[in-house]
Amino acid sequence: MAERIVIMGAGGRDFHDFNVAYRDDPSVEVVAFTATQIPGIAGRTYPPVLSGPRYPDGIPIVDESELADLIVRERVDRVLFAYSDLAHEIVMHKASTVLAAGADFGLTGPNRTMVESTKPVIAVCAARTGSGKSQTSRLIGRMLTEAGLKVSLIRHPMPYGALERMQVQRFETLADIDASDPTIEEREEYEAPVEEGLLTWAGVDYEGIIRAAEAESDVIVWDGGNNDYPFYRPDLFITVLDALRPGHELSHHPGEVNLRMADVVIINKVDSVDPERIAEVEDGIAWLNPDAEVLHTASPVKLDPGPDLAGARVLVIEDGPTITHGGMPYGAGTVAVKAAGGKIVDPRPHAVGSIAGTYEQYPHIGSVLPAMGYGADQLEELAATIAAVPCDVVVTGTPIDLGRIIEVPQPMRHARYHSVEVGAPRLADLVQEAVDSLA
Repeated sequence: MAERIVIMGAGGRDFHDFNVAYRDDPSVEVVAFTATQIPGIAGRTYPPVLSGPRYPDGIPIVDESELADLIVRERVDRVLFAYSDLAHEIVMHKASTVLAAGADFGLTGPNRTMVESTKPVIAVCAARTGSGKSQTSRLIGRMLTEAGLKVSLIRHPMPYGALERMQVQRFETLADIDASDPTIEEREEYEAPVEEGLLTWAGVDYEGIIRAAEAESDVIVWDGGNNDYPFYRPDLFITVLDALRPGHELSHHPGEVNLRMADVVIINKVDSVDPERIAEVEDGIAWLNPDAEVLHTASPVKLDPGPDLAGARVLVIEDGPTITHGGMPYGAGTVAVKAAGGKIVDPRPHAVGSIAGTYEQYPHIGSVLPAMGYGADQLEELAATIAAVPCDVVVTGTPIDLGRIIEVPQPMRHARYHSVEVGAPRLADLVQEAVDSLA
């Protein structure tokens, strides 16, 4: 009899692992996916057009809170863990839940899940959500484009909508993004590279995605989500570490995997910490991956023009994933407001509906508003929360223009991190070596 399997996920690696490792394997039967981290993605079905002929009715996606009962009810033999950015201790708590219910617990490794490309692949991954991975991947994309190469940037999946309609997504313009009916989180990752002229891809079927991208590209840049490892076999593996969170590169899954596998390690945000904290990160690299090339980058915050912040009451809206499951209490918006002398207004007493629920789920969040927008209802609650906060100015630390998608009654300014190389060796030199190898 086929082994009965559940894949634990968050609408990303779980689907990819199924597609490339288990969909056509007659020795296993995937009875369900579980979902967590992202609001509203449970209760759906992984559709037959993606699950294939062995699963003519699709595969149910259930909330992870039901996992123990699911194991017993469906006589599950093995549970596979397939999502990212969790402390090692939490991963083992989840393993204990599975084992106590009677099933085996495991993970599917890179050799079974990395798709081979016909074009060179530069992978940019991270130790934690919010380390600066996406700004690094955009920097590399610009370098490659300036060298005359056609570049495709493939983003880690965020399949939060109708899965059958988003198998292969190609974004060349902001209109392409708008037409996909994206969540705020999707916009945060897609809009910035598209505005910089990078052809950007995402979706659910990542073998189909890279085959389409290969037809239009000389080189592929993989922009990994959270701290997941690549879906494609990289020719150059870059891992970004966060100097603000020393030690996290050793304590979180699969960030440690990325550190161990990296050809190049970038310590980012070195302009924001004391040398002692940078040295702590360097010690971790020397312990786990002493052969890696180590680079430093700064992440200064650029604040767009707008009303004066000095002495003003300011509502700060930060990138959602970075300050929810990424664990950071603040981001670029907070840094910019403090530097400009603004007075940050606490939005928590004014939070509406699911926004209030987000603060309950993630109590570490400080006096900032996470840019949550997983669906029309939550967007309305975000807009209502913003409108209720007594402030003079709104400063957003999210990469997108919120004013394009919701009404913000207060004047608004945007703050964004950008990458700046510090010292030697330089990322530009490593990218140039990769370009020369293509000649």
